[in-house]
Amino acid sequence: MTYCLAISVDDGLVFASDSRTNAGVDYVATYSKMSRFVFDDNRVLVILTSGSLATSQAVLNAIKRDLDDPETEFDISKGKYLHEVARYIGKLSQDEQRTHGEAFEKSNGSNESSFILGGQIKGQPCEIYLVYPQGNFISSSVETPYLQIGESKYGKPILDRVISADISLSDAARCAVISLDSTMRSNVSVGPPIELSLHKRDMFQSPEHLVLRATSDDFQSIQVQWNYGIKSAFNQLPKLDWDKYNR
Repeated sequence: MTYCLAISVDDGLVFASDSRTNAGVDYVATYSKMSRFVFDDNRVLVILTSGSLATSQAVLNAIKRDLDDPETEFDISKGKYLHEVARYIGKLSQDEQRTHGEAFEKSNGSNESSFILGGQIKGQPCEIYLVYPQGNFISSSVETPYLQIGESKYGKPILDRVISADISLSDAARCAVISLDSTMRSNVSVGPPIELSLHKRDMFQSPEHLVLRATSDDFQSIQVQWNYGIKSAFNQLPKLDWDKYNR
């Protein structure tokens, strides 16, 4: 299991992902689920992955293969709109799933992967898309300015309460860390290190990138302060009037 999210605010985009791909009593594997592509003065793209590691790695390999092939009809450096890149990723995913589909059916396994594509093409706004295993996709909205893949339910409440278009990139990044931390506390299949990337609107250079390990001072400080804040807020809640409801 995994958990990745992308947040869209007025100032740009925030991307966050955990690094755990398998969890068990005696085995834990970690892989980066965030890939960044920068085409100077043209476009910045970030891809997050969840689901079948074999499928997601095959899709990323196909993306790099097409970038290296000068005769390819389309790659992520081409296309005027980001939704064209999302459609291309969906097609690559579908092609890979079909290639190994019969083998997975026989073993009752799943080779499905989901992707979040985000970034900005020069002359276009910042955007994020969720590409489903079926190859279709959706974009974020004003009402829901974030997208999630993987184990999303535990980290969603903080996003709903905090994220809005007008908050800063720094605050959105801190909220993303809390969303990941909340998920890790409730599901052992999601784990550190956490990767963060920030793309500032209209800045076509490598996004700011940060890796927070379980032992990182910044990560531990956020955890401690958040835990303290939750308990403090809980202790200040009004008491229930038992007599009132037992009349």
